[in-house]
Order: sequence, then structure tokens, then C-alpha cells
Amino acid sequence: MTILVADNIASVGLEALEEAGHHVVDDASLNGDALVEALGREQPNILIVRSTKVTPEALDASPALSLIVRAGAGYDTIDVEGASARGIYVANCPGKNSVAVAELTIGLIVSIDRRIPDNVADARDGKWNKKTYAKAEGLKGQTIGVVGLGNIGEEVVRRAQAFDLDVVAWSRSLTPERAEDMGIGYCESAVDVARSASIVTLHVASTPETKHLADRSFFEALPKGSIFINTTRAAVVDEDALKWALEERGLRAGLDVFHGEPAVKQGSFESELAGHPNVYITHHIGASTQQAQDATALEAARVANTFSVTGDVPNCVNLASQSPATHQITVRHLDEVGVLARVLDEMSKADWNIQEMENEIFSGAKAAVATMRFNGDATDDVAERIEQQEKVLAVSVIEL
Repeated sequence: MTILVADNIASVGLEALEEAGHHVVDDASLNGDALVEALGREQPNILIVRSTKVTPEALDASPALSLIVRAGAGYDTIDVEGASARGIYVANCPGKNSVAVAELTIGLIVSIDRRIPDNVADARDGKWNKKTYAKAEGLKGQTIGVVGLGNIGEEVVRRAQAFDLDVVAWSRSLTPERAEDMGIGYCESAVDVARSASIVTLHVASTPETKHLADRSFFEALPKGSIFINTTRAAVVDEDALKWALEERGLRAGLDVFHGEPAVKQGSFESELAGHPNVYITHHIGASTQQAQDATALEAARVANTFSVTGDVPNCVNLASQSPATHQITVRHLDEVGVLARVLDEMSKADWNIQEMENEIFSGAKAAVATMRFNGDATDDVAERIEQQEKVLAVSVIEL
């Protein structure tokens, strides 16, 4: 297969793809119109990206494109709805950068409490200010609130507990029983977390449901002088509400992501938040450790290689969890040429739209059973015509 890699991924991933016999086109500079042009020129079967946006124009550029792999967990930079409409699989690489993001999260918390960046900046500038910097509160015994308990959130909990922090959390999947098993407090909402903690860190995916999850009511619930960390996505935070909390509530923030973040890897930028004395901004480097990049690249290669060999897509994010099929037909038949073709022809004449289909072969390869879920008017006469087909053994139709 031809695989276009339109972002920087670790060399171990590229090597794994090449060793599997793929034709790999590696160009990390591709973006926007350049990506569309490259897709049209190379006609890849698989596209691998990290931060590069995949637009409708990119999806249309290569009719051969069957799979997009996001070398990371989040996939909000990919037009997933458009890919689904075009029958293109989208997969991600969840959990491979969890430790790296959790490490940065804890690093930002410690840095804010001890004002480490300001210490270093003053020392490099020849300023000695021990009186100011010796006033840290310390973390032991404080309560940290974790919003989102996926792979990253769980890693943050483990590290927070090692710092003797009390942990409370909210997540859509969290139950009081699971919270008790983890040794953490259960909260009923993100605002409840904010109300209960002096440190809050966000680890939810960026979806329409989580847009501005951290809004004015969230920041109003935080105690004055709290620490707020966002290493997930900018869209999760209402930035106007954040700015209000910085000014009116004395909030201290550590941000690895923010609105208006530069799309380029290197260059100048302007941000009101970056110049705020209560804000530490890092350069969207949460997943940027060599350990994480190697693990993510190898997982992206595994997804691509599995698809090329079996047709299966590990970590696929855009298959329907349940099809809209209304009926199921089961056809036992001889395993011979043309049998299923005649069955499908009858279903087509009846205007039955097949949503799911599976054909299993029995030992000895003399007979098989085909199971198909479909939408349509499942009248008895259609099933009877199918059962009368040559080499069909039995037919049953049920309503789902």
C-alpha cells in the first residue's frame, strides 16, 4: 500500500511501515493546499497525521484513500463526519502519550506552586529574589480535582497521590464505586470538582459536548488563588471566563493549549495570556517525549499494517456502534459460487438495504451461514423467493 505520512512521527514507526513492504511517502511539511496536492499526486491508501488538519478538500483529493490514522489520541483536527460519509476509516492511537501528558501536568502544578520559571528567569537576568520565591504554599494535603478519567486522567491521579494530594474527580464513566476503588472522591459534575479542589486539571476529549466545559460558572466555583491546568484542547475552556478568573479570582494557570495557538512549528506569536504574570504557557508539548513519540509511531504503524493485512482497523473511531437495521435475515446455504449473489439480487429487488453482513464457513467448506441486517419491508414472499433459490438450505427473518 501507499502510505502518506504528513507529519513528524518517530523513525521507528516509519521503519515498521517500510519493513512491512509499504511505499511510504514522508513529508512533515504538508498542510492545507500542499496536503491536498500531495494526496492527489500520490493517491495514498492510508494517511497518517498528528496535528495536520484533514479537510473535506483533502478527503476528496485521493479516491484511493481508505484509512486516516491520527498518531495521537484526539482526532478533532480530522473531518470525521466527512470521512464517514465517504467510507473512509479514521483511527487513533489512544493511551500511548498518557504518561507524557500526565508528567507535564504535574510539572506545571509544581512550577506554579514554586514559581520555578520565574525563579530561573530572574536568576539568568542576574536578579536575586529569595524573599519573594520562598513563599510557596506546598502541595502536600491539598485537593486536586481531575476532570476526565481516561488514560491521561488516571495517570495524573497516580502521580498526584504520590505527592500526597487528595484527589476528587468527575468523568462521564466514573461511578462512586469505581472512585472508591481508586481511592479518590466522587464528584457529580465538573463544577462540583471546581468547588471541591484548590487545583483542577482538565483531561476530557474536545467534543461538542465538552466545548467551554470550563465556563464562567466553573471558574466562579473555584476558590480564590486556585491552580488551573489545561493540557487537553483549547476549545474546552471559555477563554473570556478564564481571563476574568485571572483578574478577579487570582487564578494561577498552566496552559499547554490556548486559542490562537500558532499552526507552525517555530516562529513568533502574540497572546494576551502568554504575557499574564499568573499564566505559564508551554508550547503544546504534552505528548512530546521520545518515549511517547516512539510508542505512538509504533501504534500508528500497527494500525496501518493490520489494516493492510486483514482489513480490520484497530482503534477505529467512526464505525457505528449500532446500525439502523430493522431486520435480520439468516441464510444457510451451500458454499458454492453464485449462491450469495442470487440471494443479494433478491434483496436488492425487494429494496432491502443491507447494513451489516457476515458469512461463516462450516468445517469442510461444504456449507455456510450468511447473516445480514437490513432496512426494508420484510414481507414473507421475499424470504420465500430466497429460500427457493438453488443451493439455499434454509432462511429465517426476524425483526430487531
